[in-house]
Amino acid sequence: MITSEQIQGFKVRLEKEREVLQKELSGMASPNPANPTDWEPKAAEGEFGADRNDNADLIESLHENNASINELEVRLKNVTEALDRIEAGTYGVCEVSGDDIEVDRLNANPAARTCMAHMEQ
Repeated sequence: MITSEQIQGFKVRLEKEREVLQKELSGMASPNPANPTDWEPKAAEGEFGADRNDNADLIESLHENNASINELEVRLKNVTEALDRIEAGTYGVCEVSGDDIEVDRLNANPAARTCMAHMEQ
């Protein structure tokens, strides 16, 4: 079982990670006003024109940007949910089995939702 001091340490790490993720996201996207947990990609640098290669480059850039945004959104969601679990007093409990999540797992990933036995679920 994790101690309250360990939980406070994880909280500090999670809050710092949330700040970093939000900063990274804000560099390439903007929060959707209708759904603040959804980030919308910023416009690509450049404009579509007559050159098909330039247009293809712009589309490829948008796809890469979108993939990065999606990964960052998922991580931000997991970090935010972990902070919510801390506030609710359920942090460090496996969502599948209800057992304690190993401290080593939380050290590796403070936003972990499951113990090692259920980490693939």
